[in-house]
Amino acid sequence: MTVILVIGDTHIPDRSDKIPDKLLKIIEAGKPWDIVVFTGDFIGENIYRWFLSLGKKKYSVRGNIDYLPLPKTQVFKINDITIGIHHGDGVYPRGDTRGLTRIANQLRADILFTGHTHSPFIKYGVTKNILLINPGSLTGVWGGGGGSMKPSMMIVELFDDSLRIEHYELSTDHTKLSMRQIVVKKKNREWIL
Repeated sequence: MTVILVIGDTHIPDRSDKIPDKLLKIIEAGKPWDIVVFTGDFIGENIYRWFLSLGKKKYSVRGNIDYLPLPKTQVFKINDITIGIHHGDGVYPRGDTRGLTRIANQLRADILFTGHTHSPFIKYGVTKNILLINPGSLTGVWGGGGGSMKPSMMIVELFDDSLRIEHYELSTDHTKLSMRQIVVKKKNREWIL
């Protein structure tokens, strides 16, 4: 089993001052994570340096308003599963399944971690052989297309033929933390939600 922390869209310091304490506590308790994925829009160098301290392996991409020298995409492999990362900018409307599937196909990814919408989702691509995962905004800030306004993140446990995803989300006033668990199986090269 490989444990992946998936976070993004902090927008610190321009739209938020800090990561909410309840989510930060979960993140810090899991260190060092096997893998940490950041889906873009760090904004500040301090938050980027903090990200680098979180895991054994780290993968991040440049968001549409990041000015850090980061790649636009990343690809890595765990066992026979190829995982791609792309912020999601350039896809209209934001979070569009067809646009994100096109990116996943270009990266030859079975799973695409993405951000930019500031709203979390787990959904199929155009076909069930691609899984699209967006952790939402870790700080719950407004995005150019709106967003859930709820701080959120995901922890993905990757097994040989399945994923267990824990989606953590804070209420808009940051008082209530909820967690829902989603199990996704892989059968005959397709994901089953």
